[in-house]
Amino acid sequence: MKPGQFISRKLGLWLFAAMLVVGFGVVVARSGPLSPIQVTTLRVETGSLSPAIFGIGTVEARRSYLIGPTAAGRVKAVHADVGETVKAGQLLAEIAPVDLDERLRSTEAAYARAASAVTTAEAQRKDALARRQLAELNAKRYRDLGGKNFVSPSAVEGKQQELDSAQAALEASEANLLGARQEQLRLKADQDGIRQQRGNLRLLAPRDALVTSRDAEPGSTVIAGQAVLRLVEPDSLWVKARLDQGRSRGLAVGQPVDIVLRSNASTSLPGKVARLDPMSDSVTEERIAQIAFERIPEGLSVGEMTEVTVKTGAAQSGLLLPNAAIKQMPQGSGVWKLKNGKPSLTPVKLGSTSLDGSVQILDGLAAGDEVVIHSEHELNESARIKVVSQLVGRPK
Repeated sequence: MKPGQFISRKLGLWLFAAMLVVGFGVVVARSGPLSPIQVTTLRVETGSLSPAIFGIGTVEARRSYLIGPTAAGRVKAVHADVGETVKAGQLLAEIAPVDLDERLRSTEAAYARAASAVTTAEAQRKDALARRQLAELNAKRYRDLGGKNFVSPSAVEGKQQELDSAQAALEASEANLLGARQEQLRLKADQDGIRQQRGNLRLLAPRDALVTSRDAEPGSTVIAGQAVLRLVEPDSLWVKARLDQGRSRGLAVGQPVDIVLRSNASTSLPGKVARLDPMSDSVTEERIAQIAFERIPEGLSVGEMTEVTVKTGAAQSGLLLPNAAIKQMPQGSGVWKLKNGKPSLTPVKLGSTSLDGSVQILDGLAAGDEVVIHSEHELNESARIKVVSQLVGRPK
Protein backbone atom coordinates (compact mmCIF):
# COMPACT_ATOMS: atom_id res chain seq x y z
CA MET A 1 0.00 0.00 0.00
CA LYS A 2 1.29 3.40 -0.89
CA PRO A 3 2.09 5.80 2.00
CA GLY A 4 -0.48 8.36 0.81
CA GLN A 5 -3.27 5.81 0.76
CA PHE A 6 -2.30 4.60 4.25
CA ILE A 7 -2.40 8.13 5.67
CA SER A 8 -5.71 8.86 3.95
CA ARG A 9 -7.25 5.68 5.35
CA LYS A 10 -5.96 6.44 8.83
CA LEU A 11 -7.40 9.94 8.74
CA GLY A 12 -10.74 8.51 7.63
CA LEU A 13 -10.80 6.12 10.57
CA TRP A 14 -9.95 8.92 13.00
CA LEU A 15 -12.67 11.10 11.50
CA PHE A 16 -15.20 8.25 11.78
CA ALA A 17 -14.24 7.65 15.41
CA ALA A 18 -14.58 11.35 16.19
CA MET A 19 -18.04 11.39 14.64
CA LEU A 20 -19.03 8.37 16.75
CA VAL A 21 -17.83 10.09 19.93
CA VAL A 22 -19.68 13.30 19.08
CA GLY A 23 -22.84 11.36 18.22
CA PHE A 24 -22.65 9.38 21.43
CA GLY A 25 -22.19 12.59 23.42
CA VAL A 26 -25.21 14.17 21.75
CA VAL A 27 -27.35 11.10 22.50
CA VAL A 28 -26.21 11.01 26.13
CA ALA A 29 -26.82 14.73 26.54
CA ARG A 30 -30.32 14.53 25.09
CA SER A 31 -31.73 11.18 26.25
CA GLY A 32 -29.26 9.62 28.68
CA PRO A 33 -28.75 10.15 32.39
CA LEU A 34 -27.06 13.48 31.73
CA SER A 35 -29.99 14.81 29.73
CA PRO A 36 -32.17 17.59 31.22
CA ILE A 37 -35.31 16.53 33.09
CA GLN A 38 -38.46 17.24 31.13
CA VAL A 39 -41.02 19.18 33.13
CA THR A 40 -44.47 20.68 32.75
CA THR A 41 -44.93 24.09 34.31
CA LEU A 42 -47.81 26.36 35.20
CA ARG A 43 -47.98 30.12 35.49
CA VAL A 44 -49.80 30.99 38.72
CA GLU A 45 -52.93 33.11 38.32
CA THR A 46 -55.71 34.34 40.56
CA GLY A 47 -58.94 32.36 40.49
CA SER A 48 -62.06 31.46 42.47
CA LEU A 49 -62.26 28.38 44.70
CA SER A 50 -65.18 26.75 46.51
CA PRO A 51 -63.85 24.76 49.51
CA ALA A 52 -65.43 21.30 49.74
CA ILE A 53 -64.65 17.78 50.92
CA PHE A 54 -65.79 14.57 49.24
CA GLY A 55 -66.40 11.34 51.09
CA ILE A 56 -68.15 7.98 51.06
CA GLY A 57 -70.75 7.01 53.64
CA THR A 58 -73.40 4.51 54.61
CA VAL A 59 -76.94 5.07 55.85
CA GLU A 60 -77.26 4.17 59.54
CA ALA A 61 -79.78 4.69 62.33
CA ARG A 62 -78.96 7.12 65.07
CA ARG A 63 -81.27 5.22 67.44
CA SER A 64 -81.51 1.44 67.13
CA TYR A 65 -82.69 -1.20 69.59
CA LEU A 66 -81.82 -4.83 70.25
CA ILE A 67 -84.92 -6.50 71.71
CA GLY A 68 -84.15 -9.58 73.78
CA PRO A 69 -84.74 -11.23 77.18
CA THR A 70 -82.97 -10.34 80.43
CA ALA A 71 -82.54 -14.03 81.30
CA ALA A 72 -81.93 -17.21 79.34
CA GLY A 73 -85.02 -18.93 78.00
CA ARG A 74 -86.81 -20.48 75.05
CA VAL A 75 -88.65 -18.34 72.52
CA LYS A 76 -92.37 -19.03 72.76
CA ALA A 77 -93.64 -16.77 69.96
CA VAL A 78 -92.51 -13.94 67.66
CA HIS A 79 -95.25 -11.53 66.62
CA ALA A 80 -93.34 -9.18 64.28
CA ASP A 81 -91.40 -9.65 61.07
CA VAL A 82 -88.76 -7.76 59.09
CA GLY A 83 -90.08 -4.63 57.41
CA GLU A 84 -93.05 -4.15 59.73
CA THR A 85 -93.64 -0.87 61.52
CA VAL A 86 -94.45 -1.34 65.20
CA LYS A 87 -95.87 1.02 67.82
CA ALA A 88 -94.47 1.79 71.25
CA GLY A 89 -95.63 -0.83 73.75
CA GLN A 90 -96.63 -3.35 71.07
CA LEU A 91 -95.95 -7.01 71.91
CA LEU A 92 -93.13 -8.23 69.68
CA ALA A 93 -92.20 -11.63 71.11
CA GLU A 94 -92.68 -13.90 74.14
CA ILE A 95 -90.29 -16.11 76.06
CA ALA A 96 -91.55 -19.32 77.69
CA PRO A 97 -92.03 -18.68 81.45
CA VAL A 98 -90.86 -22.19 82.53
CA ASP A 99 -91.73 -22.29 86.29
CA LEU A 100 -92.36 -18.59 86.87
CA ASP A 101 -96.15 -19.01 87.00
CA GLU A 102 -95.85 -21.72 89.67
CA ARG A 103 -93.37 -19.63 91.66
CA LEU A 104 -95.74 -16.69 91.46
CA ARG A 105 -98.63 -18.78 92.83
CA SER A 106 -96.35 -20.04 95.60
CA THR A 107 -95.41 -16.51 96.66
CA GLU A 108 -99.06 -15.44 96.49
CA ALA A 109 -99.98 -18.27 98.90
CA ALA A 110 -97.07 -17.39 101.20
CA TYR A 111 -98.14 -13.76 101.12
CA ALA A 112 -101.69 -14.71 102.10
CA ARG A 113 -100.31 -16.79 104.97
CA ALA A 114 -98.15 -13.85 106.05
CA ALA A 115 -101.22 -11.62 106.02
CA SER A 116 -102.94 -14.10 108.35
CA ALA A 117 -99.88 -14.09 110.59
CA VAL A 118 -100.04 -10.29 110.77
CA THR A 119 -103.72 -10.49 111.76
CA THR A 120 -102.89 -13.04 114.47
CA ALA A 121 -100.02 -10.89 115.77
CA GLU A 122 -102.26 -7.83 115.91
CA ALA A 123 -104.84 -9.77 117.95
CA GLN A 124 -102.15 -11.02 120.32
CA ARG A 125 -100.90 -7.48 120.77
CA LYS A 126 -104.40 -6.27 121.64
CA ASP A 127 -104.73 -9.07 124.23
CA ALA A 128 -101.30 -8.25 125.70
CA LEU A 129 -102.18 -4.55 125.82
CA ALA A 130 -105.41 -5.29 127.67
CA ARG A 131 -103.56 -7.56 130.16
CA ARG A 132 -100.97 -4.87 130.78
CA GLN A 133 -103.66 -2.25 131.41
CA LEU A 134 -105.38 -4.56 133.91
CA ALA A 135 -102.10 -5.38 135.61
CA GLU A 136 -101.29 -1.68 135.83
CA LEU A 137 -104.63 -0.92 137.56
CA ASN A 138 -104.18 -3.81 140.00
CA ALA A 139 -100.64 -2.79 140.82
CA LYS A 140 -101.72 0.79 141.48
CA ARG A 141 -104.61 -0.33 143.69
CA TYR A 142 -102.35 -2.60 145.75
CA ARG A 143 -99.76 0.14 146.13
CA ASP A 144 -102.46 2.39 147.61
CA LEU A 145 -103.67 -0.38 149.91
CA GLY A 146 -100.16 -1.19 150.96
CA GLY A 147 -99.53 2.44 151.80
CA LYS A 148 -102.51 2.19 154.23
CA ASN A 149 -101.30 -1.18 155.59
CA PHE A 150 -104.42 -2.96 154.34
CA VAL A 151 -102.35 -5.54 152.41
CA SER A 152 -98.94 -7.03 153.02
CA PRO A 153 -95.83 -5.82 151.10
CA SER A 154 -95.53 -9.22 149.46
CA ALA A 155 -98.98 -8.82 147.92
CA VAL A 156 -97.96 -5.41 146.51
CA GLU A 157 -94.80 -6.93 145.10
CA GLY A 158 -96.80 -9.74 143.51
CA LYS A 159 -99.04 -7.31 141.66
CA GLN A 160 -96.00 -5.31 140.51
CA GLN A 161 -94.49 -8.49 139.15
CA GLU A 162 -97.71 -9.21 137.25
CA LEU A 163 -97.45 -5.70 135.72
CA ASP A 164 -93.86 -6.31 134.62
CA SER A 165 -94.83 -9.65 133.07
CA ALA A 166 -97.75 -8.05 131.24
CA GLN A 167 -95.39 -5.31 129.93
CA ALA A 168 -92.91 -7.92 128.68
CA ALA A 169 -95.70 -9.86 127.00
CA LEU A 170 -96.86 -6.66 125.29
CA GLU A 171 -93.36 -5.93 124.01
CA ALA A 172 -93.04 -9.49 122.75
CA SER A 173 -96.36 -9.26 120.94
CA GLU A 174 -95.30 -5.97 119.34
CA ALA A 175 -92.01 -7.53 118.19
CA ASN A 176 -93.93 -10.50 116.84
CA LEU A 177 -96.27 -8.14 114.97
CA LEU A 178 -93.31 -6.21 113.52
CA GLY A 179 -91.67 -9.47 112.38
CA ALA A 180 -94.91 -10.62 110.76
CA ARG A 181 -95.24 -7.33 108.89
CA GLN A 182 -91.59 -7.52 107.73
CA GLU A 183 -92.17 -11.05 106.48
CA GLN A 184 -95.23 -9.80 104.63
CA LEU A 185 -93.15 -7.03 103.01
CA ARG A 186 -90.46 -9.55 102.01
CA LEU A 187 -92.97 -11.84 100.38
CA LYS A 188 -94.59 -8.88 98.63
CA ALA A 189 -91.16 -7.89 97.23
CA ASP A 190 -90.55 -11.48 96.07
CA GLN A 191 -93.96 -11.49 94.47
CA ASP A 192 -93.30 -8.19 92.67
CA GLY A 193 -89.89 -9.46 91.53
CA ILE A 194 -91.38 -12.61 90.01
CA ARG A 195 -94.10 -10.53 88.36
CA GLN A 196 -91.37 -8.29 86.94
CA GLN A 197 -89.50 -11.31 85.63
CA ARG A 198 -92.71 -12.62 84.15
CA GLY A 199 -93.34 -9.26 82.52
CA ASN A 200 -89.80 -9.18 81.09
CA LEU A 201 -90.65 -12.33 79.13
CA ARG A 202 -93.04 -10.20 77.08
CA LEU A 203 -90.78 -8.26 74.71
CA LEU A 204 -92.38 -4.89 73.95
CA ALA A 205 -91.42 -2.19 71.47
CA PRO A 206 -89.78 0.75 73.30
CA ARG A 207 -90.63 3.28 70.56
CA ASP A 208 -92.42 3.54 67.25
CA ALA A 209 -89.89 1.76 65.06
CA LEU A 210 -89.15 -0.40 62.03
CA VAL A 211 -88.16 -4.06 62.34
CA THR A 212 -84.85 -4.59 60.50
CA SER A 213 -83.88 -8.09 61.62
CA ARG A 214 -85.50 -11.19 63.09
CA ASP A 215 -82.73 -13.19 64.74
CA ALA A 216 -84.62 -15.97 66.56
CA GLU A 217 -87.63 -18.16 65.83
CA PRO A 218 -90.09 -19.93 68.17
CA GLY A 219 -88.38 -22.87 69.86
CA SER A 220 -84.92 -21.27 69.80
CA THR A 221 -83.02 -20.95 73.06
CA VAL A 222 -81.61 -17.48 73.71
CA ILE A 223 -79.37 -16.14 76.46
CA ALA A 224 -79.64 -12.91 78.42
CA GLY A 225 -79.06 -9.91 76.18
CA GLN A 226 -79.29 -11.85 72.92
CA ALA A 227 -81.40 -10.05 70.32
CA VAL A 228 -84.59 -11.65 69.09
CA LEU A 229 -85.54 -8.61 66.99
CA ARG A 230 -83.65 -5.49 65.89
CA LEU A 231 -85.44 -2.18 65.51
CA VAL A 232 -84.54 1.27 64.21
CA GLU A 233 -86.37 4.57 64.38
CA PRO A 234 -87.04 5.58 60.75
CA ASP A 235 -86.88 9.28 61.58
CA SER A 236 -83.36 8.90 63.00
CA LEU A 237 -81.62 7.75 59.80
CA TRP A 238 -78.44 9.62 58.87
CA VAL A 239 -75.20 9.02 56.95
CA LYS A 240 -71.97 7.93 58.56
CA ALA A 241 -69.39 9.50 56.24
CA ARG A 242 -65.63 8.98 56.04
CA LEU A 243 -63.57 12.01 54.96
CA ASP A 244 -59.86 12.32 54.19
CA GLN A 245 -57.99 13.73 57.20
CA GLY A 246 -55.62 15.62 54.92
CA ARG A 247 -58.46 17.68 53.47
CA SER A 248 -60.66 17.97 56.54
CA ARG A 249 -59.40 21.36 57.72
CA GLY A 250 -62.35 23.68 58.29
CA LEU A 251 -64.82 20.83 58.76
CA ALA A 252 -67.44 21.85 61.34
CA VAL A 253 -70.89 20.94 62.61
CA GLY A 254 -73.73 22.64 60.74
CA GLN A 255 -72.03 22.88 57.33
CA PRO A 256 -74.26 22.11 54.31
CA VAL A 257 -73.83 18.76 52.56
CA ASP A 258 -74.94 17.32 49.24
CA ILE A 259 -75.90 13.63 49.60
CA VAL A 260 -76.17 11.27 46.62
CA LEU A 261 -77.69 7.84 47.26
CA ARG A 262 -76.47 4.80 45.36
CA SER A 263 -80.10 3.99 44.52
CA ASN A 264 -80.69 7.44 42.98
CA ALA A 265 -77.39 8.75 41.62
CA SER A 266 -79.07 11.46 39.54
CA THR A 267 -80.49 13.34 42.54
CA SER A 268 -78.60 15.26 45.20
CA LEU A 269 -80.28 15.51 48.61
CA PRO A 270 -79.55 18.39 51.00
CA GLY A 271 -78.20 17.72 54.47
CA LYS A 272 -75.86 19.09 57.09
CA VAL A 273 -73.06 17.92 59.35
CA ALA A 274 -74.80 16.80 62.55
CA ARG A 275 -71.80 15.49 64.50
CA LEU A 276 -68.04 15.02 64.19
CA ASP A 277 -66.75 11.93 65.96
CA PRO A 278 -63.85 12.75 68.30
CA MET A 279 -62.01 9.57 67.21
CA SER A 280 -60.56 9.23 63.70
CA ASP A 281 -59.58 6.04 61.89
CA SER A 282 -55.80 5.83 62.21
CA VAL A 283 -55.57 3.00 59.66
CA THR A 284 -57.43 4.64 56.78
CA GLU A 285 -56.50 8.19 57.92
CA GLU A 286 -60.11 9.34 57.75
CA ARG A 287 -62.33 11.48 59.92
CA ILE A 288 -65.84 10.26 60.64
CA ALA A 289 -68.77 12.66 60.36
CA GLN A 290 -72.49 12.03 60.88
CA ILE A 291 -74.58 13.69 58.17
CA ALA A 292 -78.27 14.40 58.80
CA PHE A 293 -80.85 14.66 56.02
CA GLU A 294 -82.91 17.82 55.84
CA ARG A 295 -85.78 15.54 54.86
CA ILE A 296 -85.41 11.77 55.00
CA PRO A 297 -86.40 10.32 51.60
CA GLU A 298 -89.01 7.61 51.39
CA GLY A 299 -87.82 4.06 50.92
CA LEU A 300 -84.37 4.76 52.36
CA SER A 301 -82.65 1.51 53.38
CA VAL A 302 -80.21 1.07 56.23
CA GLY A 303 -76.72 0.24 54.97
CA GLU A 304 -77.13 1.94 51.57
CA MET A 305 -73.93 3.49 50.20
CA THR A 306 -73.82 7.24 49.61
CA GLU A 307 -71.52 9.94 48.30
CA VAL A 308 -71.32 13.16 50.30
CA THR A 309 -69.88 16.55 49.44
CA VAL A 310 -69.36 18.83 52.43
CA LYS A 311 -69.23 22.54 51.61
CA THR A 312 -66.70 23.79 54.13
CA GLY A 313 -66.92 27.49 53.22
CA ALA A 314 -68.04 30.18 50.81
CA ALA A 315 -66.31 30.78 47.46
CA GLN A 316 -62.88 32.36 47.87
CA SER A 317 -60.55 34.13 45.44
CA GLY A 318 -56.76 33.98 45.45
CA LEU A 319 -53.73 32.32 43.89
CA LEU A 320 -54.52 28.74 42.92
CA LEU A 321 -52.38 25.71 42.15
CA PRO A 322 -53.21 22.08 41.40
CA ASN A 323 -52.55 19.71 44.27
CA ALA A 324 -49.97 17.88 42.11
CA ALA A 325 -47.62 20.87 42.37
CA ILE A 326 -47.47 20.73 46.17
CA LYS A 327 -44.49 18.95 47.68
CA GLN A 328 -44.02 18.02 51.32
CA MET A 329 -40.85 19.26 52.99
CA PRO A 330 -39.60 18.67 56.53
CA GLN A 331 -40.58 22.22 57.41
CA GLY A 332 -43.93 22.13 55.66
CA SER A 333 -45.39 22.45 52.16
CA GLY A 334 -43.50 23.79 49.16
CA VAL A 335 -43.40 24.00 45.35
CA TRP A 336 -40.69 23.86 42.70
CA LYS A 337 -40.52 27.42 41.43
CA LEU A 338 -38.44 28.32 38.38
CA LYS A 339 -35.86 31.08 38.93
CA ASN A 340 -33.81 31.96 35.88
CA GLY A 341 -34.62 28.58 34.39
CA LYS A 342 -33.50 26.69 37.51
CA PRO A 343 -35.84 24.86 39.94
CA SER A 344 -35.96 26.22 43.50
CA LEU A 345 -37.92 24.56 46.29
CA THR A 346 -40.01 27.42 47.72
CA PRO A 347 -42.03 27.11 50.97
CA VAL A 348 -45.70 28.09 50.64
CA LYS A 349 -48.61 28.52 53.02
CA LEU A 350 -51.72 26.63 51.91
CA GLY A 351 -55.35 27.59 52.31
CA SER A 352 -58.57 25.84 51.30
CA THR A 353 -58.89 22.96 48.85
CA SER A 354 -61.57 22.36 46.23
CA LEU A 355 -62.90 19.09 44.88
CA ASP A 356 -61.07 19.53 41.53
CA GLY A 357 -57.73 19.37 43.34
CA SER A 358 -57.02 23.11 43.39
CA VAL A 359 -55.27 24.51 46.45
CA GLN A 360 -55.34 28.12 47.60
CA ILE A 361 -51.86 29.63 48.11
CA LEU A 362 -51.87 32.14 50.93
CA ASP A 363 -48.18 33.04 50.96
CA GLY A 364 -44.93 32.22 49.15
CA LEU A 365 -45.91 32.89 45.51
CA ALA A 366 -47.03 35.79 43.36
CA ALA A 367 -49.18 35.97 40.25
CA GLY A 368 -47.14 35.09 37.17
CA ASP A 369 -44.65 32.83 38.95
CA GLU A 370 -43.80 29.67 37.01
CA VAL A 371 -44.18 26.45 39.01
CA VAL A 372 -43.40 22.84 38.09
CA ILE A 373 -46.49 20.65 38.23
CA HIS A 374 -44.98 17.50 36.70
CA SER A 375 -41.51 16.14 36.12
CA GLU A 376 -40.14 12.89 34.70
CA HIS A 377 -37.77 12.41 37.62
CA GLU A 378 -37.20 13.78 41.10
CA LEU A 379 -35.93 17.35 41.02
CA ASN A 380 -33.19 19.04 42.95
CA GLU A 381 -31.94 22.59 42.84
CA SER A 382 -28.90 21.66 40.69
CA ALA A 383 -30.91 19.65 38.14
CA ARG A 384 -30.99 20.64 34.47
CA ILE A 385 -34.56 20.92 33.20
CA LYS A 386 -36.36 21.30 29.94
CA VAL A 387 -39.85 22.76 29.81
CA VAL A 388 -41.88 20.66 27.40
CA SER A 389 -45.25 22.20 28.22
CA GLN A 390 -46.28 25.44 29.86
CA LEU A 391 -49.83 25.97 31.18
CA VAL A 392 -51.58 29.11 32.36
CA GLY A 393 -53.98 28.96 35.30
CA ARG A 394 -55.49 25.71 36.54
CA PRO A 395 -55.19 22.73 34.15
CA LYS A 396 -58.55 21.52 32.90
